[in-house]
Amino acid sequence: MVEQYPKDVKVVFKNFPLRNHPQALPAARAALAAHNQGEFWPYHDKVFAAGKGLNEPLYSKFAKELGLDMARFEKDRVERAGYEQISADFRLGQEVGVRGTPAIYVNGRPLEQRSPEALKAMVEEELQRTTK
Repeated sequence: MVEQYPKDVKVVFKNFPLRNHPQALPAARAALAAHNQGEFWPYHDKVFAAGKGLNEPLYSKFAKELGLDMARFEKDRVERAGYEQISADFRLGQEVGVRGTPAIYVNGRPLEQRSPEALKAMVEEELQRTTK
């Protein structure tokens, strides 16, 4: 959708680390550290590709593969500001009724049917509504 409507569509990622996933919070902190160096999406993709095999050594491995400044990455992973950002994202998710991930919202409205077609229809409906 971003490619189709580059001036009108923006993707915003919010963290919602599920408590039943022991690596969710460490992964979120590592992804924020990668974000600080402009590599959030490539890092995010590596984390999700690892799936249930995600573990502590992989966080640094992924950062090295992306050519991140490792000293900065490791420092940013443990910074309080990152934890506070994740906590704020989580609280927002709770406030809007997120129960699991991924959760997709378009201008504050939840996407009920999780399919590319449903997302496209919702975005186009929202674009028509907001450009009138």
